[in-house]
Amino acid sequence: MTLRQEKINNELKEVVARFLEVESNKTSLITVTHLDVSPDLKNAKIYITVLPESKEKAALDFCKRKRTDIKHEIKKRMSLRNIPFVDVEIDKGEKNRQRIHELFVQEDLGKE
Repeated sequence: MTLRQEKINNELKEVVARFLEVESNKTSLITVTHLDVSPDLKNAKIYITVLPESKEKAALDFCKRKRTDIKHEIKKRMSLRNIPFVDVEIDKGEKNRQRIHELFVQEDLGKE
């Protein structure tokens, strides 16, 4: 990843996180864990986690419905020639990491 891509990635992540914090209905906590922008800066994939996990589908649907508004927010907050197409996914890598951590904690408690 180039330095420019990295800077844009970080700035996009902050803009999207702030937008979701303000626009969400506060029934769940939506966290932007990662954002990947394509090398040509035409596409951006936002990875989120949701607490409680039972609200995951509703939060993902909400984020997908808000993609146009997210693009407008990016356009307003950043000076980019082309605003990337935005897609949202649940961060399965983070979910797996959390599950592995839980298993290790349970194993450690079992040793005591």
